[in-house]
Amino acid sequence: MSEPFRRQLRALPDFPDTLPGFDPEGAPTDPAELFRHWLGEALAAGERQPHACSLATAGGDGKPSSRMLILKNIDDDGWHFATSRTSRKGRELSANPHAAMTFYWPSQGRQVRVAGAVVELSAEASAQDWAERPRADGSTNPHWQLYALRPAEIEFWQASNDGNHVRHRVAPDGSPLG
Repeated sequence: MSEPFRRQLRALPDFPDTLPGFDPEGAPTDPAELFRHWLGEALAAGERQPHACSLATAGGDGKPSSRMLILKNIDDDGWHFATSRTSRKGRELSANPHAAMTFYWPSQGRQVRVAGAVVELSAEASAQDWAERPRADGSTNPHWQLYALRPAEIEFWQASNDGNHVRHRVAPDGSPLG
């Protein structure tokens, strides 16, 4: 039963026939600027929800979990996202304040991975984020928390149909990482 499924999976296409190129030597030194550029290209290519990412966390027991969420902002505090402090994600961040987020834009053959420590932002910023949600109804949510992931590393990955994928791994200041 698993052999036909394996063949079905192997027959699926990996990437579109035409992919953008990427030369890390010509990339902006500010990784947030490069991310914004790639996000703009993903939007222009018709990617739906290009601001959606997978957030991976682990609780105090070290067991990983991940889920999809929406990037709220990038500023000097870090890469913003929000959730309820009482959710599984919130409890895991309380026990182990580290995370990784991955953005994937299939039509571009691109991924961006951001990993580092996570901090809680202010109650005021959290309340503002809750109030600005698309389905905001004027209510308050004392459990809603705006977080910032403070990157220790950022990796830009560009697929290539010849298999020579480009991996550009940098520190927050743009300096290359091994």
